[in-house]
Amino acid sequence: MGTLRFAQPTALPNRVLLQDRLIQTMARAERAGSRLALLYIDLDRFKLVNDSLGHPVGDALLQEVAHRLQATVRVSDTVSRQGGDEFLVLLDEIESADDAARVAQKMLDLLAQPCWVAGHELTVTPSIGISLYPDDSTDMITLIKSADIAMYQVKEGGRNAYQFYTGDMNERASERLALEHDLRRALERGEMLLHYQLQIELASGRIVGLEALLRWRHPVLGLVPPERFIAIAEDSGLIVPIGEGVLHEACRQSLAWQAAGLPAIVIAVNLSAVQFRRAGLEDSLRDILTATGLSPHLLELELTESVVMNQADATVAILTRLHDLGVRLSIDDFGTGYSSLAYLKRFPIEKLKVDQSFIRDLAHDANDAAIVRSIVGLAHSLGIGVIAEGVETREQLDFLRHLGCEEAQGNYFCRPLPPAEIEPMLRDGIPLGKHPATH
Repeated sequence: MGTLRFAQPTALPNRVLLQDRLIQTMARAERAGSRLALLYIDLDRFKLVNDSLGHPVGDALLQEVAHRLQATVRVSDTVSRQGGDEFLVLLDEIESADDAARVAQKMLDLLAQPCWVAGHELTVTPSIGISLYPDDSTDMITLIKSADIAMYQVKEGGRNAYQFYTGDMNERASERLALEHDLRRALERGEMLLHYQLQIELASGRIVGLEALLRWRHPVLGLVPPERFIAIAEDSGLIVPIGEGVLHEACRQSLAWQAAGLPAIVIAVNLSAVQFRRAGLEDSLRDILTATGLSPHLLELELTESVVMNQADATVAILTRLHDLGVRLSIDDFGTGYSSLAYLKRFPIEKLKVDQSFIRDLAHDANDAAIVRSIVGLAHSLGIGVIAEGVETREQLDFLRHLGCEEAQGNYFCRPLPPAEIEPMLRDGIPLGKHPATH
């Protein structure tokens, strides 16, 4: 049968050819009583490559991905690019599901190896959904749809993995589509809102900042936490207008508090990977600051460690331009990625936020204590501040103070609250029993 090959990744894929081959293969499998597997492959966050490095680099990377996928299959199997960053792989005459799993794992392993493209060292990870004939369907369209559904389950589960289709995925996929539809309407109806969490200076107990946290007030489901809809927003592209709305509202709210006579403090806002790599971020941010009138030094942009370390050379340039606008920059979830010290010292970063996974057992786990101590020491040696997230007990708080951590946030002080409930604390401070300076 032979592997489908294509010279240029920008050429339109021949979907008809893939579907013809799938029909023929299914007919032969039915006669022989054999099985086949269909792998639906989507490259994780591939759009960031096009947005930050340009489409020629993205096209060259797609060529390399196609080459590596072809290296994992037999001559009798079929590799096809469906468009964009999506591929379909047809495995002919497999003995069992284990055969498909082995191929999927080979794909994960091979794509995990960095490659040089147009002078850039890039790594791309896939999300792979697998459907089986005749187990999951004897209909071509349903078989493709089943693999697609399984692929989205991988994305929702964290990406860079494979998963087989199961019957209950249909229900979850329908729920996801409904949620995406509702999310689009939520922007039109103004259902998105912000809650805020205090950031506390440990030495004095002063409130020195607030983190703006997105919530969705769904008309039926009630208050929907971000972990249920952020991945959908990113995959659908809705994260861009949502993110701009969050920035605008956080800046507006800060000015409103100042107008009410409350002290001016820093508002921290998370930037998604899609926002960060999108062309025109600085212009959009400048427009928001101008429209709201907020002083740039009162806005802090939080980026996860994995985002800033991906394509680090390009990251330095973007961060420098943002820093030149006057805004503050911090790295969120620090300690969970693989930071390069060579790049970290080049980033114009004011603060590292220690991931809450290291705070949870800080007082009882020597490894967590050692990691936090190392992060604090590293940050101080680079002239960078440190804030710990997820602080829930007095014991954790005292331990952080002992390690030299300057700031903290978490439910020990207060859970994320709407503006009306945060305002009294901005005016009067936090309760004495939760004041870091008390013993």
